[in-house]
Amino acid sequence: MTKNNVLKGVLLVGLGAASYGMLATFVKLAYDDKGMTGLPFTPAEVISSQFIIGILVVLLINAFQKAKKGTQVVKSTKNDIIQLMVTGTSTGLTSIFYYLAVKYIPVSIGIVLLMQTVWMGLLLEIFLEKRRPSTIKIIAVGIVLLGTVLATNLLENQVELDWRGIVLGLLAAASFTTTMYSANKVATNVSSAQRSLYMLLGGFVIVIIFALFTQVTPFNYDIFFKWGIILALFGTVIPPMLMNAGFPHTGISLGSIVASLELPVSVSMAFLILNETVVFTQWVGITLILFAIAIMNIQFQKK
Repeated sequence: MTKNNVLKGVLLVGLGAASYGMLATFVKLAYDDKGMTGLPFTPAEVISSQFIIGILVVLLINAFQKAKKGTQVVKSTKNDIIQLMVTGTSTGLTSIFYYLAVKYIPVSIGIVLLMQTVWMGLLLEIFLEKRRPSTIKIIAVGIVLLGTVLATNLLENQVELDWRGIVLGLLAAASFTTTMYSANKVATNVSSAQRSLYMLLGGFVIVIIFALFTQVTPFNYDIFFKWGIILALFGTVIPPMLMNAGFPHTGISLGSIVASLELPVSVSMAFLILNETVVFTQWVGITLILFAIAIMNIQFQKK
């Protein structure tokens, strides 16, 4: 692996993570906007528009790959499709929980709660693989929990966080943990475009059910061109494509460290665009979380 390839991989993964980091701010801006009915956009409208446009774009990408001469595309089996769609349901749940969470709590807090996947993933690994975690991972989890206390500003009595946002944020983290774990185990032989498509379709089933049960006002169809395109690009299309292209060059360890860029980007966007208050202790907490992710993923190789 050459230095140029590694640098290219870091750039691709970093841009993908930065795209994810911008997403919650766009969601919050969409909630503050009004649609053609004169009513604010709802979570059902925001999430469903993102998934529908995302699916259409990924369908085009798959069609382009099939039409491209000389490209060998592994065909998905029926079993692959079923497994990917089932796995994709957690993707839909992650979007639902996370987008609902940021209605009740600041984006800067929501992204910190989402990053609890660090210790949730470790617990899932222990439970499913019956494997004792290394000492460094246990230390890293402790650092993450300390960082979370600081990053969510729990030590300041002035900050009152809505319990609904906290619960939803943690549920989003749990769903995202399931997605990450399953995505690395299911149908890894098929192309990333096919995997993305079937996982999106699985997630869309959950999103449609959510929309049918929660959308009580007339549907604002202008969500599709007002915010749907932006949300689909930054949440469904660009990040997976960049990360799938970048990870083979960086490797999992370095790639995971670079991907944690999502956290400071999300907080910075909330601070600069949404004018959310982010105090010094929160930045210290964010730094601790990033440090914990780094030490969990650095591999010390024997020379």
